[in-house]
Amino acid sequence: MRVFFDKKSLRKFLEENRSLGKTVSLVPTMGFLHKGHISLVRRARGMSSIVVVSIFVNPIQFGPNEDLDRYPRDLGSDLRLLDKEGVDVVFCPTVEEMYPEEQLCFVEVKELQDRLCGLFRPGHFRGVCTVVTKLFNIVQPDFAHFGEKDYQQLVILRKMVKDLDFPIKIVPSPIVRDADNLALSSRNSYLTADERKIALNISKELFWIKEKIEEGNYDIKILEESRGRLQEKGIKLDYLKAVSTDNLEEKTDLAPPVAVLLAGWVGKVRLIDNIIVES
Repeated sequence: MRVFFDKKSLRKFLEENRSLGKTVSLVPTMGFLHKGHISLVRRARGMSSIVVVSIFVNPIQFGPNEDLDRYPRDLGSDLRLLDKEGVDVVFCPTVEEMYPEEQLCFVEVKELQDRLCGLFRPGHFRGVCTVVTKLFNIVQPDFAHFGEKDYQQLVILRKMVKDLDFPIKIVPSPIVRDADNLALSSRNSYLTADERKIALNISKELFWIKEKIEEGNYDIKILEESRGRLQEKGIKLDYLKAVSTDNLEEKTDLAPPVAVLLAGWVGKVRLIDNIIVES
């Protein structure tokens, strides 16, 4: 496994491999890897000759009162895990390498970035799209792999790739959950044992909503019932909404295809989760 800390050396290595006809997959991460990240790596391994995993905690996607400084990091553990998975390349740039001078150019996806999480984290998706664009230009992958847990991010990046004519296929992978059904997230490490028990109500309610939809009950009032129960359990909701799967427009019923997206707080930890019903 090759580990690169600078853009120039990484570009040279990948150019040499592409000249041999090898395909490249990129798995962008912020590190502190878990089984969800590994599912993306394994999907990438089956699709490409070269798998590149980036590890970079991107400061421009964090708001002024968010958890940039305390975001969990363990590069040594991440590298050992990726080496075990047979990853070819890891890109671990510093902030100075990615942003060597004041960043004046940003990438935005209007409308899509202003809904759902965008309402509560202004500037977040601008930061995501900008860093992903930079990674796309550095790595020039054939495939880029993202998890469906960050569903709004997935929809936004698909639109960005389409609108900007990136010759890249966005490959989604399903949510990976712990045995207790909590969606895997690096931020789960913030939860106390009691908070984790409370957080389990998130997936419980989403699965209940999915069951109702699959039974043919498309009444939007189902979400009101879930909101009430979640709030009773001590979860402070930012939102629980049903949206279209392609453009995130809010729906007035739960008829498939539908994405039910949730963001809420358990103590001081913000968690997101969702269920998708295609038909």
